[in-house]
This record gives sequence, C-alpha cells and structure tokens, in this order.
Amino acid sequence: MSDRTAPEQPAVLRPPALRPGDTVMLVSPSGPTRPERVARGVELLTGWGLRPVLAPNAYARQGYLAGADELRAADLNAAFADPEVRGVICTRGGYGAQRIVDAIDMAAVRRDPKVVAGFSDITALQFALWRGARLAGVHGPGAAWLDERTPLRSAESLHAALMTTEPVTVTAVAEEETFPVRVPGRATGPLLGGNLCLIVASLGTPDMPDLTGAVLLVEDVQEPPYKVDRMLTQLRRAGALDGLAGVAVGQFTGCADGWTVTVADVLSERLGDLGVPVLGGLPIGHGVGQLTVPVGTRATLDTSTATLTVSPAVR
Repeated sequence: MSDRTAPEQPAVLRPPALRPGDTVMLVSPSGPTRPERVARGVELLTGWGLRPVLAPNAYARQGYLAGADELRAADLNAAFADPEVRGVICTRGGYGAQRIVDAIDMAAVRRDPKVVAGFSDITALQFALWRGARLAGVHGPGAAWLDERTPLRSAESLHAALMTTEPVTVTAVAEEETFPVRVPGRATGPLLGGNLCLIVASLGTPDMPDLTGAVLLVEDVQEPPYKVDRMLTQLRRAGALDGLAGVAVGQFTGCADGWTVTVADVLSERLGDLGVPVLGGLPIGHGVGQLTVPVGTRATLDTSTATLTVSPAVR
C-alpha cells in the first residue's frame, strides 16, 4: 500500500461560485446539439436561480461540428469577455474543441475568470484553459440534458460544484463496470484529465499537462478494450504517466466487444503496475448517474474508503 503526495503546484485560478441571478452562457464548442435537450437544461439552470442565455451560434451546424471554427471560437471569446456572463456551460461534447482552443483569448480568461463546465470533448477545452490560465474547471454534464442518463443526483452534483464552495466527494459504486480496478493506497495531487481519447489526442500539443504528482482522471465511451489498451500504452510509452500520484477511473460506458477481455481487465493490467494507487468504479463519465468533479484542484484518492475528494473549482 502506498501513500503518495504531490509537490506544490503553481497557483490555481479559481473563478467565483455562481449565485442566483447570475447569467450563464450556453456554448457549443464541439458537436451540434439538440434544442429539446438544451431546453431541459435551461429549465434546470433556471430552477437554480441562474439566467441561462444561448450563445449566438449555439445551434449552428456544419457536419459533425456545431458550426464553423470561427463561430464556435467567437462564442467562447464573447462569453469570456462579457462581464455580465459569470459562467460558461457547454451544451455537449462530440468533437471539435481542439480545433478552436488556440483561438481563445487567454488574457480575457485571466482578467475575469469564469467557471467552465462540460465533459467528453470539452476535456480539450479544459486542458487549454489550464495551460493558458491555470483555470480550474468543472467536469460534469452539459446543458443538453437527458434525465434518463443524468437523474436528480446528477443535477444535485452539478449544482453543488457550480454554486457552493464545499469539497466534492465521489464514492466508488459496485455496479460500475470499472469497480474491480483497484490498487491500494492513498494519493494527493491536482486532479487532471477527463476523457481518455482527448488526453491521448493532446500528446505532443502545448495543452498536454505535466502529470507529475497529479491524480489522473480517465473515462471514456464506446471504445473497445483493445483501443483502451492502445491509448494507455501510448501514454505509457510517451512517458506521460511517469511520476503520477494516482489514477481515478471513471465510467467506461459501452466499451464491450466480442473478445473475452473486458475493459476492466485492460485498465487493471495497464494501470496496475505503475506503482501508484488506482481507484475504479467512480460514477464520472458518460454513464447513467454521472457525477460532477472539479478539475485542476487538489484531490485525495483513498482506496480504503473508496473515495475521491476534490477541492472546489470555485471560490
């Protein structure tokens, strides 16, 4: 059993917590979204006392993108520059955030930091904001809400991460497919990561964070075990996992294929010999009951209590 603690990191930029009456802008930095799902998200946010407004191009479409790169970047920069906007809620993931992150006005982000929430492809945006401004973010459901996948507990979790300054604790769930993935120990460090595909796609770019001393969060959807193996192997061969403090394993949803090897088998094999604590079964990702966690802030992973506890992203 190991106990690993990260060295001190550069100062993290924490945006103010959202308060009733605050305006939040709904943006689509990645794939196109469905108005009926966003309408449910608007209803939810309004119920919390927030004032959601749609970015001008939130419903734009260009193939698998939510409009041209210039439009998606313009919406993000407009949100970051507008003093009335206090939070940025991405509608969904999909694909496309990496195409626009180099156009983000980081000076505006640093001048008036705002909480940014999303997951999946939004991992690319959160990595860019971490690199460019050391901005802590929120890894949680987007505004294109689906009650069947994100029920009341998911809504309560997102609300707590956006509108309170309490630490967030997520407990591993035995029903999650990744629950058997575990290496005993306790690790402390900044929680970095998110979607495994986007972490790997960031290798070799300015946005790939130094994971030395970090607790790495990984989750994914519809990736067969051999592809998960390939991605983890690439991270290992690139040296990206050298010096990790620990690994928090979220939901790997719809990742079965025709082979007898499961995604939990692959995760156990490729993460189990790193010499750091690993905790699977966390309901963070694309599955039913997705919970929200801050990213970029200090976290403690403890396999004895099967918990991941993360400092708030907001102040």
